[in-house]
Parts: sequence; structure tokens; C-alpha cells
Amino acid sequence: MDAAEFRRRGREMVDFVADYLENIEQRPVYPDLEPGYLRSLIPTEAPLEPENYEDIIKDVERVIMPGVTHWHSPYFFAYFPAASSYPAMLADMLCGAIGCIGFSWAASPACTELETVMLDWLGKMLQLPEHFIAGTHGHGGGVIQGTASEATLMSLLAARCKAIRRVHASIPENSEADILSKLVAYTSEQAHSSVERAALIGGVMMRKVPTDNSYAVRGDMLKKIVEEDKAAGLIPFYFCATLGTTPSCAFDHITELGPLCNEENMWMHIDAAYAGSAFICPEFRPLLNGVEFADSFNFNPHKWLLVNFDCSAMWVKKRADIIGAFKMEPLYLKHENQESGRHWQIPLGRRFRSLKMWFVFRLYGLKGLQAHIRKQVDLAKEFESLVRADKRFEICAEVIMGLVCFRLKGSNELNQNLLKRITESREIHLVPCQLSGRFVLRFAICARSTESRHIQQAWRHITQLTFELLQEQWPIRIIIFYHKSYLINLINLYSVLCTDGQYYPKL
Repeated sequence: MDAAEFRRRGREMVDFVADYLENIEQRPVYPDLEPGYLRSLIPTEAPLEPENYEDIIKDVERVIMPGVTHWHSPYFFAYFPAASSYPAMLADMLCGAIGCIGFSWAASPACTELETVMLDWLGKMLQLPEHFIAGTHGHGGGVIQGTASEATLMSLLAARCKAIRRVHASIPENSEADILSKLVAYTSEQAHSSVERAALIGGVMMRKVPTDNSYAVRGDMLKKIVEEDKAAGLIPFYFCATLGTTPSCAFDHITELGPLCNEENMWMHIDAAYAGSAFICPEFRPLLNGVEFADSFNFNPHKWLLVNFDCSAMWVKKRADIIGAFKMEPLYLKHENQESGRHWQIPLGRRFRSLKMWFVFRLYGLKGLQAHIRKQVDLAKEFESLVRADKRFEICAEVIMGLVCFRLKGSNELNQNLLKRITESREIHLVPCQLSGRFVLRFAICARSTESRHIQQAWRHITQLTFELLQEQWPIRIIIFYHKSYLINLINLYSVLCTDGQYYPKL
């Protein structure tokens, strides 16, 4: 493919992508396939001779699209959003064309410097304390990680290194292995599984802290466990707070937790992977109060801030803590301006991901980004009102942002059967969570293109499947008469919740 054909095919691909996104709601949101479907559709070996581009594009529809879960469909309500916007896509094209591997300032000065400035821009949108902003007199700064999982792991490893050095300095006779065996980290029982996984990779103990009735960790809960562990000879060194948990979007009380962590010499990392984007709105910013106590903070613009995956923003209070834990200086990477490089991540190579932030921030502006967040929160509130108006259902957690946790009043099995029908219908896509031992359905506003009509249609679909489910479980005979060209239903069928927690038709 030469430059001339690339120009032609590039225009065609832009049209293909635009058509895909404009018509995505016509596609089933969830594939109807069995594992292994793809292998039989393509050859068992790569072709010996070049193939035609037209054949490849035809196979995209034949092979790929049937197996795609359409995350950007307005009927996708599972997990959390995967951000997408046309400016970010254009920036990704440019990133791919430049193709730099920005592992140091010398490897690509623009890649290194734009990233630092974009994290400052974003930090100021969030009104982060000055010590997190690189372009101030503070000692911190921001970096783009691939995911929040990577940010959590990096913070835990940096905290581990800092704790080992501190303890060894005060008690030199203790070996690193002895100290490591006593280190203990903490997180909420509602925290994402990646936090526990970070502890497994880091080779440290991790304890789960119980939550209150709103599924949030409070200061006294953490204090009690820390005191127990200290009495047992353990060394508390790290706590990962969550702002916007995956199951229910709960918010740990960091104004209580932060001072405790500072007092106990524990590194506090804040994981706000989903909810962090909303803190650019003044009405949601108070949820971030207490961030001044944190040693590191992370959220994913690639979830809710219209910056395509991957782009996870992480800030540290003292960059020396994280650079000192991972700095390696082989001769082939040394440069007189090496301090501007990055020692803040697991891989050496870095894509030019800050281009996406630069394009999106400039083409939307802060007000445009705030409008996007507020619109999706309003859509979640609209769905919540529909659920509350139907006495068969209940809301299971406070609706603060774009997630609604709800369920049918009744058994876990009943709700599992409802979700199975929803999934098999392939018209909308939801995933569950468990709250207080109950099987709960999560309804997250995800796609940029979701509108009120999609919310209304999703609710009609859920209630129709609910009616069919209940009718099959408790069938009755409905007598229908034909009179004057009208079918007159003599029975007004509706469901009520009885004292034993089950549904019965009432005539």
C-alpha cells in the first residue's frame, strides 16, 4: 500500500467508522455466538501471497462484527463507559502515524512534555492541590498509565519500597525479607479486584475493610483493623480508597481515612477510575475533598471523559517516591535531560497518548465535557425514576452518578433468571453485582450517543421480560371474548408482592 492508496483507503475507513457509529443501535448489542466461532471462519495459516484490501473489509463484516459486543451502542448498559469521541479517534490516527516510543525526553520531547502539561491541565480541571501539579513549586506530577489497575500496582510497589527503606533505616538488623513478610495493605471489601491482584503481584498481605450501609469505608473501620495488626506485629503501609466502587459507585470517606493514613505512615492511593471524570463538575467536586491527604490519585479519562482507551491519569504527591522505586539507568537510555523522562510505569515504551487529551480538551472545552457528564447523570436519574415507579422493583444503592443498581423484589434466583432473559434477548446488555448478599442488576449509562428514548425503550424491554417471567412462573388462564371487533380482556392482571417475598397474580 503506497501513499496514494493509503489516502483513498483512509477516507473509506473514516466513512466506514462513521457509518458504524451512526447506525450502531441497529446491531444486536450482544453477540449470539459460542466460544470458538471464529476459527472456522478464517484459514488455519497466514496467506503466502498478498490479498486484496476489499476482501479484508468484507471479512470485517463476515468474521469480526458478528463477534463484537458493541460497547458504544446506546443499548449497552454494562460495566462502566468506554469513552469514545471523534476528536480522540483522529488523535489516535496521528499517534499511530508518528509512531514514537516515548520512553524518555530524548526519545520524543513532544511526547514527554505534552503529557506533563496535559496532566496539569486535567489536574487543574479537578482542582487538585498544587503539590500534584508538575508546573508549580510542588514535588509531584502526573503521568498517563494504561489502566487504573496499573496505577494501583505502581502505587503499591512504590509504597512497599518506601516502607521497606523506612523500617530498615530505623531497625537496620531487619532484613528486607523480614520486613516484607510483615507488611500489610488495606482496601475496601467493595474495591475492584485489581487492587487485591496488585497485592498478589507485589507479594504483600492485603486485608479487606468492611463497609457501612452505603458500601463505603469509614475511618473508624480502618483504624480498628490497623490497630489489631500493629498489636500482632504487622506493619501497615498502604491503603487504597475507592471513589465510585464498581458494584454500586460508593464513595469511601477519604476526609476521615486520609488523616489516619498520614498519622500511621501509610501510603493512601485513591482509585476513582469511573467517578473521577465527574469531579470536573463543581457539584461533584466535594466528593474529592480529602485528596490533599493522598500520596497518589488515579482515574480513567478513557471511561467517562471522551478520551478513547487507553488513557489512565495518575498523579503522585512526591514524584521522587515513585521514580526512586523504579529508576534504572543503562547507558543506552542515559541523556543529559533524562530527568524529564518517565520511570513511573511498568513498560519502558510509551505511546503518544496525550495527543488524545489535547484534541478532546480543545475541541470540547471544559464546558462541553461537563455537559456530557451531566447529561449522563440525568439519564441515570431518569431510569431510577422509572424503577421507583414500578412497585415490583427496588433501588439497591444511592444513585449519585451514572449507575443505577436495582432488582426485582424477590429471590436471587428470580433476578438471575431475569438477567438471563435480558442477555439472551440481545436488545440491551447489563451485568450484575452482589450487594449485601443480594443479586443486583447494574444499569450504567455508557455510550456517548445514549438518549432518553433509549432509556425508555430499555425499561419497556425490561418490564416486558419481567411480565413474561412472572407469568410463566405463576400461570393463570385468561378468558378473552370477541365483541364488536375488539378483544376484551376480562382479567386485569398485575403482580403484587406478598408477605413471603414472592409474586402472585391478583385478580
